Amino acid sequence: MSVLRMIYLALAIWGAVHPMYYFVQWFSEHGFSLGLMVEAWHANAASSGLVWDLTIAAIALTVWIIAEVSVRRNWFTLVAIPATFCIGVSCGLPLYLFLRTRPLD
Repeated sequence: MSVLRMIYLALAIWGAVHPMYYFVQWFSEHGFSLGLMVEAWHANAASSGLVWDLTIAAIALTVWIIAEVSVRRNWFTLVAIPATFCIGVSCGLPLYLFLRTRPLD
């Protein structure tokens, strides 16, 4: 495996674990309430701006993945879409780059 692929994989793992640490803390303190979490995301203009920034980035990444899959027929890379929306862009983007740079046999 190339150094670049190892970096992408490390970033995908970090992008999954690090944000989850904070989500788990939040859920243990407030219970599993997605509505309350969304409300907290929009507590002020700064956090709302960040939420919209990440939402737009997630949509752009999804469009890019679908466009690439339709050309390259690398269907397994579609797993990066649920990773993006269920975990975050910090996991989905490096995961997609890791999967996309897989050597073809």
